[in-house]
Amino acid sequence: MSKLQNVSLRQKAVFIPQVAIQNEEKALSDRTALLVANLANLGYGVSEPLLRALNGTSPGFQAQLLATFREVMGVKKNWTPLVKAWDTPTGESYVDHIMTFFANVFQARGDRLQCGHIIPYGTFPLERYNGCPFCGTPFEAGEIEVMGQGSKMKVLDLWKESELNQFFADLLASKTALDATQMDSLKILLLELPFPSAKIAMKETLMAVIDLAIKNGQAEKVQTLFTSPTDILRYLWFKKTGFLQIVEPKTILRRTKSNNKSFNIFAPNKGSKEKLAKKLELKLKYGREDAKIVAKWLNDMPLEAEKMAEMMHAKRGMWVRFIRALRLAEYSKKKGFERLKELMDVFYNEIYEVWQGRVNHFRLRADADKTFALLKQRPGLFARSLFANMLWFGADETIAAFSEVIDKVPARLVFTLNMYAKNYFNKSQTRLVKPLGGVAKSISPNAMMNSYKNAELDAMCVQIEDLCLLAMEKRFAAIENENKTMFIDPYLFCMPVSIGDRSETVQDMPAALMGTRFPVEGNEVRLFMQWGTGLMAQHLDMDLSCHVAYEKTADSCSYSRLVTTGCKHSGDIRSIPNKIGTAEYINLNIKELQAAKAKFVTFTCNAYSSGALSPNLVVGWMDSKFPMKVSERTGVAYDPSCVQFQVRITQSAAKGLVFGVLDVEKAEIIWLEMPFAGQVVGGLNFKGVKALLDKLNSKLSVGNLLKIKAKAQGLEIVETAEEADEAYTQQWAANAAGVTALLVD
Repeated sequence: MSKLQNVSLRQKAVFIPQVAIQNEEKALSDRTALLVANLANLGYGVSEPLLRALNGTSPGFQAQLLATFREVMGVKKNWTPLVKAWDTPTGESYVDHIMTFFANVFQARGDRLQCGHIIPYGTFPLERYNGCPFCGTPFEAGEIEVMGQGSKMKVLDLWKESELNQFFADLLASKTALDATQMDSLKILLLELPFPSAKIAMKETLMAVIDLAIKNGQAEKVQTLFTSPTDILRYLWFKKTGFLQIVEPKTILRRTKSNNKSFNIFAPNKGSKEKLAKKLELKLKYGREDAKIVAKWLNDMPLEAEKMAEMMHAKRGMWVRFIRALRLAEYSKKKGFERLKELMDVFYNEIYEVWQGRVNHFRLRADADKTFALLKQRPGLFARSLFANMLWFGADETIAAFSEVIDKVPARLVFTLNMYAKNYFNKSQTRLVKPLGGVAKSISPNAMMNSYKNAELDAMCVQIEDLCLLAMEKRFAAIENENKTMFIDPYLFCMPVSIGDRSETVQDMPAALMGTRFPVEGNEVRLFMQWGTGLMAQHLDMDLSCHVAYEKTADSCSYSRLVTTGCKHSGDIRSIPNKIGTAEYINLNIKELQAAKAKFVTFTCNAYSSGALSPNLVVGWMDSKFPMKVSERTGVAYDPSCVQFQVRITQSAAKGLVFGVLDVEKAEIIWLEMPFAGQVVGGLNFKGVKALLDKLNSKLSVGNLLKIKAKAQGLEIVETAEEADEAYTQQWAANAAGVTALLVD
């Protein structure tokens, strides 16, 4: 049951099954009042329907619910930083570190700490530290001292079985790829609810369903779910690596090697070569039972051998490895596997024609007719190459050919074209791309645009936008709708449609789409990072940092610069205590940053240790209209009621991660997620962050999408939800998977 509570909490609700409501008491019981008070201390309020439902639940249910909330908010974790009352700087300097280094080399006089280091007299003020200021090893742990300082509560609604089942169906039917939070929720629901019969829209979603069926010994059930050999390869690679997309082995190996490079000469490296070799282990090993299942999947697939072989060609190197590991050549010789034998013959002898090769052949010869004839056979690929083909063949001819098949293009691609045309057809616009398994990269504009005038490029952009909007209006108009009025919450015009930017971190609190803006309530923003919970004591150096961008200069606040204009750091911890984890903070003073004319503050976390970011590392920020306290006794500065947003790393191939940007002038924080290859904040290229912000700003908002629907279906937009036949509110938009139902195919 607690797992289902986690799912509902992410949607700003609490799931209470009907069987858990034992009575319908009208008077509020003392235990329910206590539960509500405890939730308020954690920053949550309850709606009236939820309060009535909670009042009828048992003490055991309420205790379990509160335990779930406390786990999500990390109440039992260790939030003790290196420095006590760290909002007052200790005054440490590079000179203190240099003197301490030589004192330990020559065994000079001083205070010897638990870690073995000698701290010379007159250097670090040891009474201010919870650990060693030289090596960053913590010795003390404290508890959260103050809760309930938050000025704004997150009000939760009631979920019953109908809402839970609807959310499950929406996840399965989502027309965009699920992010890490949605995928985690889907896996929980697959275990708790009956096996789904709904149509599954996305390949990544399909993998989770297939995995559950196979774990339950229902491998025969998934045969109909595989529509191509690529689906089988995707599932096999997902089981091997955990990636839902087919990330090339060389990409994984390159990223792992890069992440394990470190310029920290003092970090323990005992056994590092053996650990790296284990991380790079990508050998494929399968038993005969598993091999037979895969052989049967391929043998029973209702496609021609030539067609299947062509689909396999794009990942030919990976397929060769899997064919050997699964002994498919051996199975192809057995009775009943004749179609598998034919596939092996066609694939190994390359008796097939590659569609993409033919496209490239005619494209290089500037044969527009034959190129477009081939692209029309696969409208999705035509859409993905539309911009480049417009520059290659000319806008009018390309648009004319594409308009013939645009009705067959998935809506998510149509909107993607509409959203990103302005960024693409801009000679001065740096674009941000994220290769599969890689980090975000800034790329220069297409060189072919130099052959066109700016007016011609602007005309191309207008052509695409007009075509895409007209296509979507036609799709909406084709749907019968007897309603007359529509209400659109103003908030939805600030909420981007979930297309293209899938988050790889899990949001255990009420989830938000990338690009969502959070207004700052007070004068202070407090960044936090907690890592190492559940792990043995070891050197595990994660760094919390921020990058401050000015008009012509830049600054940063990190382990190497604990105090700078408008920023204070709690101290650099490089080793984690046993099992309980540790924490770092940064305080941002909005007024000081505004007075210094800072433009943006980018929030980052980095793995200074060898390897990628630590699993279950939590980062986020706190904000409150009222001053937030820092403990003088321990330095603990975490208050769950003040947490505005947080994310949890589950599986990361990234060395660094941007998790938010503060727009100083507007005093609002934009939630975004951008992995980058940086051991320290200095590795962050702010141009990439700016490109991501431009990309998010260009995205279609949910509100504007609803306006297109209203126009196409002749609906009048009204001011209040009560007078509308169709009401689209913040509560409705919280289910991002359900919002994708607007992407009409």
